[in-house]
Amino acid sequence: MIIDCHGHFTTAPPQLAQWRDRQVAAVGSPADAPDPDDLIISDDDLRQAIEGNQLRLMDERGSDLTIFSPRASFMAHHIGDFQVSSTWARICNDLVHRVNTLYPHRFAMGAMLPQSPGVDPATCLPELRRAVEELGAVTVNLNPDPSGGRWTAPPLTDRSWYPIYEAMVEYDIPAMIHVSTSCNPAFHTTGAHYLNADTTAFMQLVQGDLFADFPTLRFVIPHGGGAVPYHWGRFRGLAMALGRPDPETLLDNVFFDTCVYHQPGIDLLTRVIPSRSVLFASEMIGAVRDVDPRTGHHFDDTKRYVDATPHLSDEERAAVYSGNALRVYPRLAARLAAAGR
Repeated sequence: MIIDCHGHFTTAPPQLAQWRDRQVAAVGSPADAPDPDDLIISDDDLRQAIEGNQLRLMDERGSDLTIFSPRASFMAHHIGDFQVSSTWARICNDLVHRVNTLYPHRFAMGAMLPQSPGVDPATCLPELRRAVEELGAVTVNLNPDPSGGRWTAPPLTDRSWYPIYEAMVEYDIPAMIHVSTSCNPAFHTTGAHYLNADTTAFMQLVQGDLFADFPTLRFVIPHGGGAVPYHWGRFRGLAMALGRPDPETLLDNVFFDTCVYHQPGIDLLTRVIPSRSVLFASEMIGAVRDVDPRTGHHFDDTKRYVDATPHLSDEERAAVYSGNALRVYPRLAARLAAAGR
C-alpha cells in the first residue's frame, strides 16, 4: 500500500465556508450565532467534492489511502472563544467522518481539536475522545500556536499540554503538529507560519525532556520538518551547546513527512533523516496546487520525488510508503488488518 499521511478537506462544499462566515460574523454576539443544524451538506455534495478532486488525484498518482483531516487553515483557533472553536471543531470532524464512512477503503480520519488561545488544553479532551471513540479518528492535529502567529502558548514541553498527551498515549494515537491561519501580517500562512511552526516545535523538543515522561508519544512534523533536516548540523550543534542529547535520539518519537515540493528537497530529507522516521505525504490540493513548469508535473505530486530519490533502498522506500505509517498509526493498522488489507 501507499499511505499518504497528510491530507485535508480543502475542497469541502461551499456551504461549510458560508456557515463559518456566519459564525465568525456573530463572534461576540452568541445569540446571533448560526445553528449547526442549519448546515445542510448531502452525501452527494460530499461525493462531488471528493471524487473529482482528492480521489481522482490519488488514483492518478498511485496512492491507496489518505489520512484525512479538516482543512488546517480553516481551524483558525484564534477566532472567537472556546465555544466557537468547540462548535466549529465538531462540525468539521463530523464532516470528515462522513467522508471516511463514504470511502472507508480510501480515507482514514484525522481530527481537529477545539483549541483556543489562553484556554487550558485539557478542554479539548471531550472532542478528542469523541473523535477517537465515536468517529474512528486515528490521529489528531495539534496546533502549537492557537493564537494564529502571535505565539502566546507555552512550548509543547510545558506540563499544560500533558492532559492531551496522556489521552494520546491512552488511545495510542499520534498527533500531527500543525498550525492554522496566521493573523500576523509578518507571517504568510503557508509560506512562513507553517514552516516556522514545524521548525519551532522541533526545537522545543530538543530543549525539553518530553519523551522521558511519555516514551511512547509520537509526533508527525509535516512539510518535511520545516527547516530541520536542512539545518541538521545547526540543531546538533545547538543540542551540544545546551547540554541536550543528539537530536537523532528524538527520531523514535518524531517523524517527518514528505510534503517537500522539489526533488533536491526530498533527496536531502531522505539522506539526512533515517528512513524509519520518514512518512509519505503530499498534502495534495493544499498550499501549492500549480504545475511546476520545469517538470510539467504538479509540485505536490510527491510520489515522483520519493520514487526517484537515490537515498532509499527498495526496502526503505516501502517503509516510507506504508510500513512506517502502520507503525506510527496503530489504529489504522488495526483497521486495515480487520479488513484483510
